[in-house]
Amino acid sequence: MSAIEQTEAARPRGTRLPRRARRNQLLGAAQEVFVAQGYHSAAMDDIAERAGVSKPVLYQHFPGKLELYLALLDQHCESLLQAVVTALASTTDNKLRVEATMDAYFAYVEDEGGAFRLVFESDLTNEPAVRERVDRVSLQCAEAISDVIAGDTGLSKDESMLLAVGLGGVSQVVARYWLSSGSSIPRDTAVQLLTSLAWRGIAGFPLHGAEQN
Repeated sequence: MSAIEQTEAARPRGTRLPRRARRNQLLGAAQEVFVAQGYHSAAMDDIAERAGVSKPVLYQHFPGKLELYLALLDQHCESLLQAVVTALASTTDNKLRVEATMDAYFAYVEDEGGAFRLVFESDLTNEPAVRERVDRVSLQCAEAISDVIAGDTGLSKDESMLLAVGLGGVSQVVARYWLSSGSSIPRDTAVQLLTSLAWRGIAGFPLHGAEQN
């Protein structure tokens, strides 16, 4: 059950929950409010109301709005990283690996909770703690992609990283455009189109120690 689903299940006031379940419920409520209103317009009162708890209960778990936002950001940065790592490990066929990685970004952006907006479209990127987390997950995703490129092509670390940053950047930018534009193109078709574009470039680098088919 997701944090938002736990919020829906536990919204009536007066319900006692285990501490971990309560924390997840509060994070789900906060996600709804931050995604809908942005950080600056959201208030702790709104989040407490959405969760169906009193403000003192909310402050027992999170001392302030920034701490709550950072906890939520940590959760969804980790989700993105794990999605990318899982996609990369899902196959040894490199074209399918590119497709799986592209789809991981599309799935992340398409998730109905809208958590991608906290990572890619935050209105708080001037806050150093937020900027550091967003930059770190982008770097970690690129490093995961870079390791595969370097291992398969024999390109240098710097060359592989440059390509990886490009692949990750294109994936998230196009996925966000696809969602925001209300495109009539189904997700799997959009992913295949973007994979074809990326593969035409990445396939030009021969496999390390073997001939590229």
